Amino acid sequence: MICASAALSDGGDGVRFTVRRGGRDVPAFVVRFGGQVFAYLNRCAHVAVELDWQPGRFFDADRAYLICATHGALYRPESGRCVAGPCRGGRLEALVVVERDGGVFLAEDEAG
Repeated sequence: MICASAALSDGGDGVRFTVRRGGRDVPAFVVRFGGQVFAYLNRCAHVAVELDWQPGRFFDADRAYLICATHGALYRPESGRCVAGPCRGGRLEALVVVERDGGVFLAEDEAG
């Protein structure tokens, strides 16, 4: 389990976690937006830096977009698509998550 469902409020702080990629742990995060949960690798599409400006702080001041603290790039929370900044047109790498039984789970963990 990544976290309890109650840990994610709509447009609020996200929860950081790690996934294994290429034999190493890679930072990732999950947020709630529009009542749904979305997860991405915690890596800007422009330069491989983590997005959050403080741990778990991924949304802009209006809580409408995910924002890269380094470059100010804005991403749509529901798709990971960059709509403003140096990575315009790029995307965050999405991870498939499922919400059930009061928890948020990484789908690839569910398959095993």
